[in-house]
Amino acid sequence: MSYIEESLSDGERIEARFRLHWFSWMPMVGWILLGVVTFGLTLLVAIYEYLRLKYLEQGVTNKRVILKRGIISRQTDEMKLGSIETVEIDQSVFGRIFGFGNVRVTGRGISDLVFKRIDDPMSVKRAIENVSHPAS
Repeated sequence: MSYIEESLSDGERIEARFRLHWFSWMPMVGWILLGVVTFGLTLLVAIYEYLRLKYLEQGVTNKRVILKRGIISRQTDEMKLGSIETVEIDQSVFGRIFGFGNVRVTGRGISDLVFKRIDDPMSVKRAIENVSHPAS
């Protein structure tokens, strides 16, 4: 069971899960190729990178936005929907061409949550905004 599913409160449901863009996996592929050539440490780095990306969870429920990182340890950033002030997209030219970018969710005070190298950042922004401010 995923962290997001495990952490749901009464009446809370998952509205969307956000996928990493395939470009996020490219450093790991590079490390694997380098590991095949040189073996040893680079192969361990590639395995670590694979596990780091595999166990990353990002999503929005009907109550909060969630970002969970960690392979064995767990670090989570969560923000209640009522605390969201802005949802911003940061996309480079390269990101625009290939369809990935960062989505920054800013809340009250100094808190913020950043989904990095997310696939289709505009749909992530819409999903968050639709849940936090449903159409009448």
